Amino acid sequence: MNIRETINIVWLKRDLRLHDNEAITNAIKSDKKFLILYAFENILLNDEHYNKRHWDFIKQSIVDINKELENYNTKVLSVQSDIIGLLNQIQNFYKIDTVFSHQETGILITYNRDKDFTRYCRNNNINWIENINNGVQRGIQNREYWYENWELYMTKKLEKFNPKENQLLSNDVVKQIEKISHPISLETSRDTKFQKGGRTLAWKYANTFFNERHKEYMFHISKPELSRTSCSRISPYLAWGNLSVREVFQKGEQIKNTANGKHIGAFLSRLRWQAHFIQKFEMEHIMEEASINKGYHKLKKSISKKYQDAWKSGQTGFPLVDACMRCLNETGYLNFRMRALTVSFFTHILWQPWQDATTHLSQMFLDFEPGIHFPQLQMQAGETGINNLRIYNPVKNGIEHDEDAVFIKKWVPELRKLDTVFAHEPYLMTPLEQQLHHFILGEDYPLPIVDIKKNRRKASDVLWNLKKNSNVIKESNRILKRHTLTNRNILLKHKGKD
Repeated sequence: MNIRETINIVWLKRDLRLHDNEAITNAIKSDKKFLILYAFENILLNDEHYNKRHWDFIKQSIVDINKELENYNTKVLSVQSDIIGLLNQIQNFYKIDTVFSHQETGILITYNRDKDFTRYCRNNNINWIENINNGVQRGIQNREYWYENWELYMTKKLEKFNPKENQLLSNDVVKQIEKISHPISLETSRDTKFQKGGRTLAWKYANTFFNERHKEYMFHISKPELSRTSCSRISPYLAWGNLSVREVFQKGEQIKNTANGKHIGAFLSRLRWQAHFIQKFEMEHIMEEASINKGYHKLKKSISKKYQDAWKSGQTGFPLVDACMRCLNETGYLNFRMRALTVSFFTHILWQPWQDATTHLSQMFLDFEPGIHFPQLQMQAGETGINNLRIYNPVKNGIEHDEDAVFIKKWVPELRKLDTVFAHEPYLMTPLEQQLHHFILGEDYPLPIVDIKKNRRKASDVLWNLKKNSNVIKESNRILKRHTLTNRNILLKHKGKD
């Protein structure tokens, strides 16, 4: 190995793919040899927002990348290390000229890590070139031109992975660096109900959605069981970067004017909303710990460990809520409406602070994306001041979206033998009906842990009154001014439709 030869680095984070990855494209264009690495950082391995299911998904994604890299006699350097320590080890062998990566809209701990890394690169004469990720822009103060810039980014030509001969450091070199590092096993649990990581599987999900499954998308999007098939199910592949949003957007654009195209159009609109929320989080990092609307900081709620534990484990006595939480805990997936319902139940019916739901949900969502997670928590909790207050009724939603209680009975097996009406509301059973069904409330299934009507009314009264507070209104105006389309944007949008 040529000691102190100059090379470049591609630092993979939430962009676990070779194709349409601008960091890799920039490394290829540099003409220098480069190494692709992923650092399993202790600050994240130990962070309470993450779970083994995430690390397994990442490992599976790297294994999938390595299969393609076999054609180039290399692999991703995968080690357990902080990024600065890892680069120090690499510099025992090479002089690092440039590190290429994407701008990560992550939790505060990654933001602070990046500030440390900036100083490290400056002190060691290393260039660090970051590319924007999925059209989200760093450093902007308002949304002037944001929509146009996002669409322009989404229509750019896709980047192909086409390195020059011998441009990637060889397997032998990667193995030598591993020896002085802390290599991590890429083996993962096999018998789980989680979606597996990797670009190969990502495209299988995407292609079956675009080719067939999208035909019921708009009809089933709110239904907890049917949505598991009719929705795209590619959210974890976007969250961890097995697919770029641009690839998916362009694929959808190709077929949105065909039969059933209205369903694809609805799906594409949600890609825009995804970017909108991530952009909002990028611009308002306070959202990780406190409500974006400072007027809600005065809202205080009594914390109940009993309520929170019942909610986390699916033992609240409200079947749809319990089914959702058990399903999420076991599979890592819920559709959007059920996610909103479970957060509403926690923050409104149980009257618990949304911050106390943060880590359990982030650990359980396989598609945990900070830029979606925190804005959505606050929106569903009713603490933005700019969104309609929605307090979901779990019984009403169960009857509307799980009419025959298929989803409920699947995930709350205690209720399988009950008539449908009792599967939705087991607490309506009389002692005689319990006897006939060989079912005892409070033993076979918990009684409701709260009075839902009373608590719903309390939450509604408090939050509607608070929305009229002068500080909330002032903050609402600030948020709208900073994060919504300007009149010029709106006029341009409508002009394009004429």
